[in-house]
Amino acid sequence: MAQFGFENDIHNVLKLDMPIANAPMARWQRKASTSTSKPPGALSPGNRSVSTSKTPSKTPGKNGKTQSTPSKVGGDRYIPTRNNKQMDVASFLLSKENDATEANSSMQNQKAWSLTLNGYDVEEAKILHLSGKPLNAPEGYQNNLKVLYSQVPTPASVKKSRYISTVPERILDAPDIRNDFYLHLMDWGSRNILAVALSNTVYLWDSATGQIVLLMRMEPDDYVSSVSWSKDGTFLAIGTSDCKVQLWDVEHQKRLRSMASHTARVGSLSWNDHILSSGARSGHIHHHDVRVAEHHICTLSGHSQEVCGLKWSPDGRFLASGGNDNMVFVWPGVQEGSVNMQNPVHSFSEHQGAVKALAWCPWQTNILASGGGTSDRHIRIWNVSSGVCMSSLDTRSQISSLLFVPNYKELVSSHGFAHENISIWKYPSLTKVAELEGHDGRVLNMALSPDGSTVASVAADETVRMWNCFEKDPVKKTTKPTSSIVHQPIR
Repeated sequence: MAQFGFENDIHNVLKLDMPIANAPMARWQRKASTSTSKPPGALSPGNRSVSTSKTPSKTPGKNGKTQSTPSKVGGDRYIPTRNNKQMDVASFLLSKENDATEANSSMQNQKAWSLTLNGYDVEEAKILHLSGKPLNAPEGYQNNLKVLYSQVPTPASVKKSRYISTVPERILDAPDIRNDFYLHLMDWGSRNILAVALSNTVYLWDSATGQIVLLMRMEPDDYVSSVSWSKDGTFLAIGTSDCKVQLWDVEHQKRLRSMASHTARVGSLSWNDHILSSGARSGHIHHHDVRVAEHHICTLSGHSQEVCGLKWSPDGRFLASGGNDNMVFVWPGVQEGSVNMQNPVHSFSEHQGAVKALAWCPWQTNILASGGGTSDRHIRIWNVSSGVCMSSLDTRSQISSLLFVPNYKELVSSHGFAHENISIWKYPSLTKVAELEGHDGRVLNMALSPDGSTVASVAADETVRMWNCFEKDPVKKTTKPTSSIVHQPIR
């Protein structure tokens, strides 16, 4: 019963109707009790009125009359005490409200900055996301900032794709061609005439007219091992199996001289103005000055086996040679009175197979490309100024020849075992652009037309194929050509 009585007292206190009877006196009640007690000698109520409250009991009215101020027992209202948990909850709610206000203000600032800098809200455009292409800018929007890279190119910056035909434009029959990896049996001159060596004969094919001419014929037991045009296209050098180098005037179809200095077949030739360099199976390289009677002016001894690759740089400063001993040598140019031209500038031994394929870059004259045989299969790019191998690529096939094509700055390689095709590579990244299939045997040699638009390839299947893949401004084609391939015998 005591519990119910205490709850009843609390209920009455909250109503502020009456004081608690049995509860301890509050501080304000003790104060009031003290102030109302009468000390000895105090005046009686009848003699003098004493105010026990600071608040006057009577207040003046509108008409000057006093009014009684209503009051309750105790003279003040009760304020309950709140615990610490309630204070924590209130503090959390207040701080949460403040954080939400600050976040909203921050988002508004970011949106304002985005509109100022970009012209649109980045969050609404959803440019930064994990997959897919970015959305296009609003119509009519122009960005004054310079953009370095863009995932979605504008129509003006889209490059036209080049069509590369994988079908040869023309096929020439080349019967009795010698299937020998180490020989150079075809070359294309600056006067647009293609020279092809078939066994013991040399034929000339005029690309402009289609006319075919038999230039020379050797004895049945001998054969032609290499051909090379002079820079102006008027003279043709022919290396033979009987250790000689013949010089022919093509216009008059006349042999000018026969130079004998080697002791083995001459499998590679290269011109540098009036200097004709020849490489033989003996491993020696001879320089010939074709203007004088004593033509043999220098011998380069570096290879221990047959010299199967020989190329002068476009500026005539260096001569590159590759051999069956897996070596690549870079020799200095021919200078009168110089004693150091017999010493190589660089010697590269990274290849693991015979190096027949050599090519100088026409727009970077210090760059040399070399290709290895079946045991190596690598294309290597050299900087002859520093002697450093800049890049290397495993083609997984024997490399028989290399060509730099200046029209599109690409590198073309021909292959024997096992692919027996032609590959086009982007330079300097060496990413594959296209493959040209068609030969039924290993490709032996390649030659580039004077205008740089067509590559001729000769293979062991006794055919010469013309690939028109490098026109400067080709007409975009969406379908394969419907015209038939021109098939013509070369003799």
